[in-house]
Amino acid sequence: MQKTIILSNEQIQHKTKRIAYQIYESNISEKQVILAGIKENGFIFAKRIKEALEKISPIDVVLCEVIIDKKKPLETITTSIPASEYKNKSLILVDDVLNSGTTLIYAAKLFLEVPLKRFKTVVLVNRNHKKYPIKADFKGISLSTSMQEHICVEFEGKEAQAFLE
Repeated sequence: MQKTIILSNEQIQHKTKRIAYQIYESNISEKQVILAGIKENGFIFAKRIKEALEKISPIDVVLCEVIIDKKKPLETITTSIPASEYKNKSLILVDDVLNSGTTLIYAAKLFLEVPLKRFKTVVLVNRNHKKYPIKADFKGISLSTSMQEHICVEFEGKEAQAFLE
């Protein structure tokens, strides 16, 4: 199977920094924001955004991992921090790729059960194949792909690449 690089490591770094600026701009009056990364790649991407955000802003950034089974999103979803820590705060839900919107909408549902000050979503790659009414407020890149194509984001230490397969 042929892999086509759609985002190089340098491009991902630039997009991460731009997203950090967008988050800062929309939360400029906040003392603290919660970055909730969906397990595995979403959480790794959230960590990278946190690093970039801390370099450009005085905002205290709290990382939260969202543990969800992407194949069975109706099963129990948990977070690495208690709900009391994000209640009435500005929360940003982060994932690597927005395909159908299934993972993002079920993860969002969890956070909608707690009163939040503000709720936004971030993805590195937005595929425009949504079957649920959820959108990415901040995105690295939007691609129109066929349903047969697959987007893969690989994070290896400080390096990262996004492929179209």
